[in-house]
Amino acid sequence: MYALNDKIGALRAYTPVKGEGCIRLDANESFLNLPREILKELAASLSGLACSRYPDPGAETLCQAFARRYGVEAENVVAGNGSDELISVIFSAFLMKGETFATVEPDFSMYAQGGALAEGRHLALGKGDYQIHVDQVAAACQKHGVRLLIFSNPCNPTSILLKKEEVRRLVQSVEALVVLDEAYMDFASGQSLVGELDNFDNLIILRTCSKAVGMAAFRLGFALANRRLSGALRAAKSPYNVNAVSQLAGSLVLNRGDLLDKALETILASRKQLVAGLQEISAAFPGNFRILPSAANFAAIVTENPGGLQQALLARGVAVRHTGGLLRVTAGTPEENQLFLKIFRELWEESR
Repeated sequence: MYALNDKIGALRAYTPVKGEGCIRLDANESFLNLPREILKELAASLSGLACSRYPDPGAETLCQAFARRYGVEAENVVAGNGSDELISVIFSAFLMKGETFATVEPDFSMYAQGGALAEGRHLALGKGDYQIHVDQVAAACQKHGVRLLIFSNPCNPTSILLKKEEVRRLVQSVEALVVLDEAYMDFASGQSLVGELDNFDNLIILRTCSKAVGMAAFRLGFALANRRLSGALRAAKSPYNVNAVSQLAGSLVLNRGDLLDKALETILASRKQLVAGLQEISAAFPGNFRILPSAANFAAIVTENPGGLQQALLARGVAVRHTGGLLRVTAGTPEENQLFLKIFRELWEESR
C-alpha cells in the first residue's frame, strides 16, 4: 500500500464550522454583498469574456486598480488566488528545506501549514497577553537564524493591532524576510506599511479582498513588495493563477472607492455595536470573560471554556469560531449582532 510521507500524512484539512441554517459569524467575511450596480455591470461584462482563452497571467488591470486604491505602484503588486495561495508560494519560493521560519502564536493557522509543506523548521514564538513584543521576537529570530518571519497585523485571531512604528522597528531589527499579513488593515486606518515598500529589502505585505472589500467568493489576494521581491514572486507563482472572472470583478470593485468607503463605514459601525454589546454583558457577569481590543472586523473573547461556549452557541443557531484558544465573533448585520448578544447573555444567565 502506498504510504503518505510525514509532511502530508500529519496534515488535517481546514474544517469550517458546520451548522445548517445558522447565523454565520465564524469566517470573518463581510456581511455586505456587492452593490447591485456592480453586480449588474459584472453581468453585462461577462458576455464579452473570452472563456476559451487563458486569463492575463499578470492580472495587470486588476493590479493597477488595486494600486490606485491603496496608493502604491502597480509594479509592486502581485495578484493571487486569495492570500492562502500567496502564502504557499512565498514559503515554497523563499524558504529552503530545513531553514527556520517563525510565527508569533496565536496567529493564522495557514502559516504553519505553508511552512511545513515547504519542509521548513517551525519556531513558534509566544505573545505576552496576546501582544507581540518586538524586542523578544527580534532577539529570537537572530538567535535561531530565522529566514522567514510571518505574522498578521491586525492579528487573526486576537484582533489586536501592533502600531506601525513597532512593526517598522521589527522589520528593521531582523535579517529574515518578513511577511506582514495586513488582511484586516482596512479596519485600522493609518497603520499600514504599504506606502513604505521601497524602504525595506526584506518586506512582503499581504492584502485581501475577502474582508472589507466583500469579495470572499472571488478569492482575491495581493502581495506587495519592492521591485526585486515582487519580481521574484511573480516568477515563482503559477502563470494563470487568478481566473478571468475574478480579475474582472476585482477591477470593477476596486475602481469604486466611493462604494468601498461606504461599506467600510458600515462594517466599522457593526463592530462598534458588537463590542459595545459584549462590554455590557461583561459588566453584568464580571470575571467570566474579557474582550480583547479590536482593530479588525471581529471581536476576540478570552474565556475559560471557549470550545464549550462555541458549541452552546451553535446549538442555538449562531456559528462563531474557536481558534487560538479564543472565541472569535465576526461583526454581522445589526440583527445578527443583536441575536448573538441576546443568546450570549442567556448562556451566562443560565450558568449562574
